[in-house]
Amino acid sequence: MADTARVIFHPMNRAVAVRYNSTVLDAIREAGIQIESLCGGNGECNKCLVIFLRGSSTAGSPESVKGLSPDEVDRHYCRACQTRILGNCEFILPVESRIEAPKILRNHHAQPPPCSPSVTKYLLRPVEGTRYPHGHGSLRLEGYSGTRPHMSLKERNQLAAARCVLTVTISTANGYPEVIRIEENDTRETNYGVAIDLGTTTVAGILVNLADCTICAEASALNRQITYGEELLTRISYAKSPAGRAQLQEAAAESINEVISRLVTDTKIPASSINDLCVAGNTVMSYLLLGMETRTLELPDSDVPRSPVVTRAGSLKITSGPNAYLFCLPNVSRFVGGDAVGDSIVSGMTESADLSIMIDLGTNGEVLLGNRDWLASVSCASGPAFEGAGITAGMRAMEGAIDHITIDPADCSISWTTIGNKPPKGICGSGIIDAAAAMAAAGILDFSGKFVSTKPGVRYGYQGYEYVIVPKEKTATGRDICITNQDMVYLMDSKAAACGAIGVLLKKYRLSVQDIQHVYLAGAFGAYSDLRNIVRFGIIPDFTKAEFHTIGNGSLSGAMFALLSSEMRKKAVTAAEKMVYIDLLVDADFIEEYSAALYIPGKKEYFPV
Repeated sequence: MADTARVIFHPMNRAVAVRYNSTVLDAIREAGIQIESLCGGNGECNKCLVIFLRGSSTAGSPESVKGLSPDEVDRHYCRACQTRILGNCEFILPVESRIEAPKILRNHHAQPPPCSPSVTKYLLRPVEGTRYPHGHGSLRLEGYSGTRPHMSLKERNQLAAARCVLTVTISTANGYPEVIRIEENDTRETNYGVAIDLGTTTVAGILVNLADCTICAEASALNRQITYGEELLTRISYAKSPAGRAQLQEAAAESINEVISRLVTDTKIPASSINDLCVAGNTVMSYLLLGMETRTLELPDSDVPRSPVVTRAGSLKITSGPNAYLFCLPNVSRFVGGDAVGDSIVSGMTESADLSIMIDLGTNGEVLLGNRDWLASVSCASGPAFEGAGITAGMRAMEGAIDHITIDPADCSISWTTIGNKPPKGICGSGIIDAAAAMAAAGILDFSGKFVSTKPGVRYGYQGYEYVIVPKEKTATGRDICITNQDMVYLMDSKAAACGAIGVLLKKYRLSVQDIQHVYLAGAFGAYSDLRNIVRFGIIPDFTKAEFHTIGNGSLSGAMFALLSSEMRKKAVTAAEKMVYIDLLVDADFIEEYSAALYIPGKKEYFPV
């Protein structure tokens, strides 16, 4: 077309046609390539870096290279979101910008509940010798003892006219029995369900045989919304327009369909055999999946319905069997959603008399406190720092990411490991936490998180002091991997937000760290990070008398529990309804707790030793 330009991306050799004056990031999205874009294209994060190769574009303009180092400018790096396409051109996507084979947490440690799914299949056999008033044979569902299921007139006539064995699928997802499918012959063994964790950056799923509640397969994928921004507020802003909201809804559905495709491909089970789906995600993700208006989620103390949403999967363009329902675990507040509710029921804290705290720090952080009698919650804008984003050399947990770091306090010598034992490309969340704690222990950082300029490895860079983790000769990118002064400001802010949020709950309920009996750590933060370093850096208090538990992907487990058990759905609803939510944006105690946590490790009463 005359008004479009051809853009080629290397090394994947992907070509796409876009309109003149589109941004390179627009072209990347159009090509279906996953690339880092923390701010969603607002020119704030400098993560969507590309290398201009040839052609006609604004690469090299002041706006395209703003905030980049002289070395990056010399090597023709530019910001994809701030570089315009003026004609046919080619770009290289450097390894640090690509999202390739990330390490996605799918593990679930909890013991599944007793098998009582919301969707069950029953045989129907014609009974000779009795007649309905309208002349149809009497019908009986074998093993069914509930109230008469809801069904359409067409379905009723189909059942009444049965002359052979039929299999009737009944769902109670809406709170009452309902016929959702009629099949010839005995198909009771082909009744499947899918549990989905719809995360901000990743999507994970489990395929379950609902006939005996056994797990058939697990799969995961990246959330296709990430190129529109990684932080929740960025996506809320993007969804303000109907077109943006539609794009994000489609991206969420496509992400779930990608996971379902992998599940059914691995097992050779047809997607049409999926009769039930359960989804857990934070409130924003749930709203975006359902295509709901998100403007109210920007407002403190906004009213968020706590009832679970049940809708036809097909209405959201999610691949499944005909008439299959999708159950969304209920939300609590604008930033405490079904994923946190899933954490609560999986941990068992809602059933225990012991005082417990559940901590899940991802792109957004949630903290729950309580027991079977009461529950309280807060959410904190810890940002994605603990997942490797927002840091200059930060990256996702994928091959080449530095996942663990140690520093010898005696001579400040440093050692590290990478995922897959590949040359380092950057640092993922667990490595960043290790680095911060190790730098503090070695005296490279002072108590306020600032670099001590006289320490080995500390140098003055183009944006201030920085600490060299890996010199460029040993990296996969040909650039030094450093922790910068700006990175430490961001990390200190993130750790203060997390510890401050926990402090608010302890203060509100007049509890000390010694009162907590169980600490549950959910998500990748709890699964991969070194607990000692989490405490040493001051991200969470030192709960000296508590027993620590990692529950893995509690959101995915929560969705699976709800898929396997109607009773667990009720418990999830009960937990959401009784959970108190404290909005930190309007809470006076948070400022005090946050300020006290801006030191390493933090308040003495939280770190008694």
